Amino acid sequence: MYSLGPAFMTAAETIEKERNIPREAFVQAICDAILAAYKKKVPGHNIDGVKTVFQEESCQIGIFAPLTVIETVTNEYTEISLEEAKAVLEDVQLGEILEVDVTPEDFAEYGRIAAQAARQIMRQRLGEEEKKLMRQEFEVRKNQMVVGQVSRIEERQDGARDIIVDIGRIEALMPPREQISTQEYKRGQRIRVYVSDFEEYNRRLMIVVSQAHEELLSELFRLEVPEIEEGIVEIISKARIPGRRSKIAVKSNNRDVDPIGACIGARGARIQNISSELSNEKIDVIPWSEDPIEFISYALSPTQIAQIALYDDNRALVVVPDDQLSLAIGKGGQNVKLASKLTGWKLDIRSEKEFANSQKEV
Repeated sequence: MYSLGPAFMTAAETIEKERNIPREAFVQAICDAILAAYKKKVPGHNIDGVKTVFQEESCQIGIFAPLTVIETVTNEYTEISLEEAKAVLEDVQLGEILEVDVTPEDFAEYGRIAAQAARQIMRQRLGEEEKKLMRQEFEVRKNQMVVGQVSRIEERQDGARDIIVDIGRIEALMPPREQISTQEYKRGQRIRVYVSDFEEYNRRLMIVVSQAHEELLSELFRLEVPEIEEGIVEIISKARIPGRRSKIAVKSNNRDVDPIGACIGARGARIQNISSELSNEKIDVIPWSEDPIEFISYALSPTQIAQIALYDDNRALVVVPDDQLSLAIGKGGQNVKLASKLTGWKLDIRSEKEFANSQKEV
C-alpha cells in the first residue's frame, strides 16, 4: 500500500468544511481516480475485480487485484506464480484466485496521462457531490423564507449585479430579476429571501433566492401576523410590483377578528415591519369579497367608483369621477395593474366624461 500522509486527511477535512462535501465522498473520489489511473496502465484496460482500499488509521491506499495462481505467468496483471502466491498465502493451490496488493511503489510511474485522468475524475466526483448536496439543501428549503447575509456582489458583463447570499451551509444566488430594484444591497447586510429555484451559474448549480417573489410577501405576513399563522386570517390573493407597491386581499375565519386590523397591527407596527423588509414597499391590505363588483371596488381603493359593469370575457368596465381617473390608474398604471391581478379581472378604467362620450357615440 502507499502512504498518502497526514496532509491527505487534512485536505479532506478542509474540503468538508469549506465546500460542505463529506470527507468520505472526497476519499471515494480519490480511490476512483487512482483506479482509473491504474486502468490506463493495464493493457486492454481490463480491470475486472480490481479495487482500491483506503485505511484511515494509517492514511494508506492500495490497489488490490484478483490474480489466478499458475505455474508460468504470461500476464502479470491477471496471473501470479505459485511461488509468489505462497509468499502471500502458504497453503494456496494452483488455479485458485488470490487477491493481491498490486500498488506500485511510486504513483508517478502512471505518467502524465494517468494523472490527468485521475484529476478529471476527481473534479467530476467532487462536482457531483456539490450538486447532490445543493439539491438536498434545495429540497429542504424550497418555497420557504430564510434569513441570509450578503456575502459578495458580482458584476455581470451586461452591467447588472448578482448578489451572492450566505444562507447557512451554502451560498445562494439572487440574480437581477429576483432583486428589489429600489434596494441598495451591501456586503454583510442581513436580508430575508424566498428560496425559489435551481439555476446554473458560472458552470455551477446554485440555489436561487428572491426578494421579488410574491410568496415572500405572504411569508412576511405569516411571520408578523399570528392570526395568519394560526389560520384565523387567510390570504386569498396578492399582487406585487417589488419595492414599489403591493396589494393583498385577506378574509377572517372568525367574525370577531378584523382581518385588516390584524394585518396592520397596533399603530401600523406590523405592516411597517413588513414594508421595511421590502425596501419600504407600499402595501395595501384590502378585504376579500365573493362579490366581484365589491371586490373590484375594494381593490381600487381609495378611488371612488361611479359604476362597474362585468362582461363574459372576464373584463370589467369601471367608471370613476373625472377627478379620480389618475388615482384609479395610479403612477405608471401601478394601481390598476395590481388591482387587475389581485381580482383576476381585466379592468378598463374610464372617467365619467369618457364613458358619457362613448355612450353618445353608440
